[in-house]
Amino acid sequence: MFAFFTAPGRGAGDALLAEVADMLTARGVRVRGVVQCNFEYDPARRCHMDLRILGSDHLVRISQERGIHAKGCRLDTQGLAEAVFHVDSGLAAGETDLVIVNKFGKQECDGEGFRDVIARALLEDIPVLTSCGPGHRAGLLEFSGGLATELPADAAQIVDWCVEQAALARQP
Repeated sequence: MFAFFTAPGRGAGDALLAEVADMLTARGVRVRGVVQCNFEYDPARRCHMDLRILGSDHLVRISQERGIHAKGCRLDTQGLAEAVFHVDSGLAAGETDLVIVNKFGKQECDGEGFRDVIARALLEDIPVLTSCGPGHRAGLLEFSGGLATELPADAAQIVDWCVEQAALARQP
């Protein structure tokens, strides 16, 4: 009930998850979670990163503007915590068939970010889908006890898995 994929190319995983979320919603699957939206605004600077809270029209900025010469992580952990709060609150309200998390990354490998939301969903028998880069794969597999399913980076196959898992989770 926990699956991930790796999509080659910058932003490819974000775009694929957004497409999958839209396809699932169109098929009547009650999806909660987040997908990342990257907004280019200046060719000399890195894009803004926002998380779209699924099931609402709410966006949360998770990137910090650190200046043109800044190096390293620019994640805004307060923004990430706000997004986690929104998703966790949505789970508490019920009526969720599937949770999508934009990625299993460094924060989740370190026990933070969406890790508790993922664990809660799995404990409540709600399937979870995420993307994962090669550098965080070992952390995801450790977290899942090796039980995560790797899917190909193909929207149709991912949607099929999600629909099947959501249907199984709804059975008594």
